[in-house]
Amino acid sequence: MSTPFRVVIPARYASTRLPGKPLRLLAGQPMVQHVYARACASGAAEVIIATDDARVASACAAFGARVVMTDPEHVSGTDRLAEVAALEGWRHDELVINVQGDEPLLPPENVAQAAALLMTDEGADIATLATPIHGLHEFIDPNVVKVVAAANGRALYFSRAPIPWSRDSAPAGLHSQTAFEGALRHVGLYAYRVGALRQLAAWAPSPLELTERLEQLRALENGLVIAVAVAVVVPGPGVDTEADAVAVERMLLAQ
Repeated sequence: MSTPFRVVIPARYASTRLPGKPLRLLAGQPMVQHVYARACASGAAEVIIATDDARVASACAAFGARVVMTDPEHVSGTDRLAEVAALEGWRHDELVINVQGDEPLLPPENVAQAAALLMTDEGADIATLATPIHGLHEFIDPNVVKVVAAANGRALYFSRAPIPWSRDSAPAGLHSQTAFEGALRHVGLYAYRVGALRQLAAWAPSPLELTERLEQLRALENGLVIAVAVAVVVPGPGVDTEADAVAVERMLLAQ
């Protein structure tokens, strides 16, 4: 039996490193159109693009997407999702997946997996995915967010630091580390129960969130339970810069 869920794709026009990012053409289509197509292929009951910009809304309507206009003052995709949930009147127990608008190579299977994980783990408020880390550079890179989970699959902590850290395998400091087997890279895909989403958006940023610049730490600090699973398909890279866009376009054309 399939898991009933919706997808919301936050698509903000004003990006610091790549202005107009949702509309950046990749293989002849706006980036957000690639994301939308992959979300639609996930089995979602509904896919909505949430934006605050008329240019994005017009482009999305042109390829047949449903668009919900949201407050331009939102500081995160979570806030934009929460507004959509309120505008649509979704029940607290319904499931919604936050698919980031700069992930044109996101496997549809991962969206369905996150939804199924949250549906089957009745004690979890949020579900997310991770992939194994295979190299030291990735392990120590602060731009790679790591997650450590308990034996039951519940998230213990997320960090930009290399965790878990093997004390005995780094005799000469950070770059001498040789043990990172079992380390997990967090995939920024979230499935929420709508009630948990509303709570999360209502809380102020938490101390750990502000320190690490990771919004998911707000959920943990306030006692929400996050289920974590290894992604069934390793996702391709996202797009943050023009160089990323060029590389991702090359991959899309190769497909």
